[in-house]
Amino acid sequence: MFSRIFIDRPRLAIVVSVILTLAGVLALLNIPVAQYPPISPPEIRVQSTYPGASAEVVAGSVAAPLEAEINGVENMLYMSSTCSNNGSYSLSVSFEVGTDPNIAQVNIQNRVQQAIPKLPQEVTDQGIAVRTRSSDILGVISFFTTKGSYDALFLSNYISINVKDALTRLNGVSEAYLFGALDYSMRIWMNPEKLTSLGLTADDVIAAVREQNVQAATGSIGTAPGSDAQQVQYTLRAQGRLKKVEDFENIIIRANPKGGVLRLRDVARVELGAVSYASKSTLNGSPAVNMAIYRSSGANALQTIKAVEAEVERLSHRFPEGIKYRLVYDTTRFVQSAIHEIIFTLFITFLLVVGVTYLFLQDWRATLIPALTIPVSLVGSFAVLLVLGFSANTITLFALILAIGLVVDDAIVVVENVQRVMQEENLCPRDAAIKAMGQVTGPIISTTLVLLAVFVPVGFIPGITGQLYKQFAVTISTAVLLSALNALTLSPALCATFLRPSRIITRGPLAWFSRFVRGSRSTYIITAAWLVKRKLVAFFILGLIIASAYYLFATRPTSFLPTEDQGVFFINVQLPESSTLSRTNKVLDQVSQLLKKTPGVADVIAVAGYSLLSGSSENVGLGFVILDPWDKRETPELKLDGILARVRPELAAIPTANIFAFGRPAIQGLGNTSGFNFQLEALGDQSPHELAAATRALVVAANQDPV
Repeated sequence: MFSRIFIDRPRLAIVVSVILTLAGVLALLNIPVAQYPPISPPEIRVQSTYPGASAEVVAGSVAAPLEAEINGVENMLYMSSTCSNNGSYSLSVSFEVGTDPNIAQVNIQNRVQQAIPKLPQEVTDQGIAVRTRSSDILGVISFFTTKGSYDALFLSNYISINVKDALTRLNGVSEAYLFGALDYSMRIWMNPEKLTSLGLTADDVIAAVREQNVQAATGSIGTAPGSDAQQVQYTLRAQGRLKKVEDFENIIIRANPKGGVLRLRDVARVELGAVSYASKSTLNGSPAVNMAIYRSSGANALQTIKAVEAEVERLSHRFPEGIKYRLVYDTTRFVQSAIHEIIFTLFITFLLVVGVTYLFLQDWRATLIPALTIPVSLVGSFAVLLVLGFSANTITLFALILAIGLVVDDAIVVVENVQRVMQEENLCPRDAAIKAMGQVTGPIISTTLVLLAVFVPVGFIPGITGQLYKQFAVTISTAVLLSALNALTLSPALCATFLRPSRIITRGPLAWFSRFVRGSRSTYIITAAWLVKRKLVAFFILGLIIASAYYLFATRPTSFLPTEDQGVFFINVQLPESSTLSRTNKVLDQVSQLLKKTPGVADVIAVAGYSLLSGSSENVGLGFVILDPWDKRETPELKLDGILARVRPELAAIPTANIFAFGRPAIQGLGNTSGFNFQLEALGDQSPHELAAATRALVVAANQDPV
């Protein structure tokens, strides 16, 4: 008999359990931590710029050649693109769940290379970026100046050069994206009247700038082959690219044989400014540079955000005086809060299981044996999760909570049967354990296989749903397998070592409970015998239960994931077409002031010129509304739904703009407007059908002119 090996060698059983527990502890220290398993499809982004082009020109000359080549790349699900009037182009290609993002990036890069000969020269000069990026925003860091020490252009350029690249190099960070990024550029404002009077065009000016603003390779003097008398060689160095406004002003546009020279300053005004002023970013209404941190696929969210905070803190010591930063939006705060709640629930469940076990067994030695099997089974499961590349998330931890009641069952069966054999046959603990295991080994294996037959098929469900619940199935199946292993090894060994003949309690609450259990057992036997003789009644009760379950299933709202207060909601602002950035800024300032006064709101990040629905344009805006910590928002009015219900009418009252407030997506509903994918969540008791209808209405409203 398998269990007898461990009954005769209890130290071997203990060693096996210790090894499982240590493996689980080591895995627990290294396993990635996230809110949910990685269920979103891998995403590759292709970005380019056609300076000065309109959205129509970008769509025809950039989007069409690129998308014609990229379409149909291996494992591609769909792709969507955004062409903006500032000349920017962004293409998002989504792949099947489980696709290696690195391989997908290489495949996209190869397709892009095939399209480069078909693109305008101005686009290839700017370069085409192909990046892999997770859709999970880890957080948003705001950089700002005190007392207006520096302007927005200097601040954005400094952060882009000194902070962005350093954060991108960190493990777990796929991209550091600047909202409203401003980079230095030499801007040339041509005077069309002077150009026309001199018979010049803008192309003549551009050609002159290109010819005289170059980094030339001027060669060297005295290198081999040369005269034997040559003793020294010298590398020639030219001025290189122009750096100052005066240098650009002195560029010669045209000269005549008589010595007349037409310079750039004669037909244009030159200034050092930003590449584009089509966006603006603020924090609580004040100018700021907001940087979104995106997590790499499979990275530990908690460790990554800690590494980001540590790196920014290190870099902040070298910031110019007056530049400050703050981690305004941190998604891991919700993850930490959720995991803490689950761990607390796990602890409470453990105490309840141990308490119920003691209540029925009424012996602390008998209770100790099942209690020891719980941590071995649960902690050991993390070793398997780490090996399979899974993470510690709300789904796997929820599976462990459910598994507590399952993993203790086998050990209780062993202990109860050993106690029964000791009492009825007056055997010593070792002999009773050997005989009892001969009786329950088969049932333990059978019940384990039955449980696996329930949970294992869940791991093979296809699609995103299967990807979500695969980790749930693996976690609970692993815990059940380890509990069966403990029931066949550790539990009988501990029974043979620790158990003593139990005394029967005749007085007190435990005695009352025992009499109640015996009475309920007798009642159950009588009821079961009565139902066996009246099968129609039993089938009627069964049908009533099935009908009730179906009614509840059909009437309750459905969702992919539960809607939760994650401490943040978003604002989308849509102004009429052709609205200027200044109009958008005024609306966003109103939104920021209104929300900042709302109880429960901590910070408001506003970005003009960028939208979750419409991509980049001067007539759209985006807002991150970060709420106070959950312990400060305990009343219903301060919860997410309460705040949204209060601010939506106020936002709708702001004139000349469509403003929509929505929580952090719990249901990933993909929509498309102007080629941009977005996500929405179901509010209240909305079903997916109601959400789809609301989404269609929103897209229609977003494309209408409210004026």
